[in-house]
Amino acid sequence: MSLVNITDIKVLDNPSLFGADFRFEITFELIQPLEEDLEWKVIYVGSPESSEYDQVLDSIMVGPIPPGTNKFLFQVPAPDSSKILPENVLDVTVVIITCSYRDQEFVRVGYYVNNEYLDEELKENPPERPIIEKLYRNILADKPRVTRKPIKW
Repeated sequence: MSLVNITDIKVLDNPSLFGADFRFEITFELIQPLEEDLEWKVIYVGSPESSEYDQVLDSIMVGPIPPGTNKFLFQVPAPDSSKILPENVLDVTVVIITCSYRDQEFVRVGYYVNNEYLDEELKENPPERPIIEKLYRNILADKPRVTRKPIKW
């Protein structure tokens, strides 16, 4: 049984420009006190072919945490577009929020992210090298994929 249950994640400022910070309001329930902090991470998947292009956008330690309902705002920078292959910048990718206790990941929440131009001309004839300043991202916030793993608490 998990001692931490995510009860809600709100994706804020969505949709937004590609280069804008990601902002998540995370609400979770703690069943009983923990001896150590929780580690939260946000990972941007840069390529469907290889995890080599994944970027950990930020990680934070949260604690000590009182039992009951807890909430915090997790704001992380946008991915470094220079570390994404040009052919993988547009279209669909994934952003993942993970939580770990004592270096054991116990939950992973993934969201599909659609990166596209709003300008019709750029949509019809996208440039060979993406124009990052004109790209928008839309996180499909209502359809998260949640994976839970048992760990030793």
